[in-house]
Amino acid sequence: MRNPRPRYAHAMERIFPAKLGKGDTIRVVAPARSRAMVTEHDHTDIIERRFAKLGLNVSYGRHVDERDPLDSSSVASRVADLHDAFADPSVSAILTVIGGYNCNELLPFLDWELIRDNPKILCGYSDITALQNAILARTGLVTYSGPHWSTFGMRDHFDQTLRWFTAVMFDSAPVALAPSAAWSDDLWFLDQDKRELIPNEGWWPIHPGTAEGRIVGGNLCTLNLLQGTPYMPSLDDAILIVEDDFESHPETFARDLTSLLQLPDAVDIRGLAIGRFQKESHMTRSLLEQIIGTQPPLAGLPVLANIDIGHTDPLATVPIGGEARLTVTGEEASLTLRHH
Repeated sequence: MRNPRPRYAHAMERIFPAKLGKGDTIRVVAPARSRAMVTEHDHTDIIERRFAKLGLNVSYGRHVDERDPLDSSSVASRVADLHDAFADPSVSAILTVIGGYNCNELLPFLDWELIRDNPKILCGYSDITALQNAILARTGLVTYSGPHWSTFGMRDHFDQTLRWFTAVMFDSAPVALAPSAAWSDDLWFLDQDKRELIPNEGWWPIHPGTAEGRIVGGNLCTLNLLQGTPYMPSLDDAILIVEDDFESHPETFARDLTSLLQLPDAVDIRGLAIGRFQKESHMTRSLLEQIIGTQPPLAGLPVLANIDIGHTDPLATVPIGGEARLTVTGEEASLTLRHH
């Protein structure tokens, strides 16, 4: 009989990277899309002033501005910048430029021992989900689904995202999330003077219950790319925290969620939290409740939706591999993240 797939994330000891302090250096890398694409609408001055105000220095990978016809760069260039960042003792944290589509190309070429032996903060979201969950599966290192380097170029209405980021990166206390007062889904990087804020209706409690567990998740369709590979973390005793972007409409979100929940170890998940959907996805609370209601693995588990993660703003920073406590009671809910 064949040996079962190793359950890396559950079996090995988790590693929490050191927190940031004044004077630390962040290395910016581009494991998906190139910074050259991002700087077509250049907000680098805003970004670097913001990090300076936090007392952080910023350095850049050697290959961040390389750009191919897919707005990315070679696997070798992207792997080299990641390895350099982990190996450099002067670097305390690694921040991704932006997401994209091809981060999973890097996984067979990464030096997992190097990453495990040099634990440090890695933060980004969207396509970076593949890298984050693979690192959890292969090394036990906790990473962070949160703002990219490019996100810090948002001139206005960035305060809540920054508060969540600094609470997780500079402090060790648990973070109790709460619904933001308003949110945005605009192309802020095109016109910083033209912003649209939408009043927040709050979280959507879908199933009651209370659960605690390891956090696995990020961008749902990207996480699903890891199925059947050595880079998929175990779902045993996990609280899933997932989101998707404007390319995911209700039918595709339902299909992707079904695929994740059909994994053998999904029978042991403890709860589910879902990020806010972008307007273009056309997801509604009633449609999402219908989708959740068709999932037998979620019966009797707490399910909460419309939280501040994903492709709208503000954006919470979530420790992938950290711990969460999720409570849903009637129309009330709480979600607390433990990241150290």
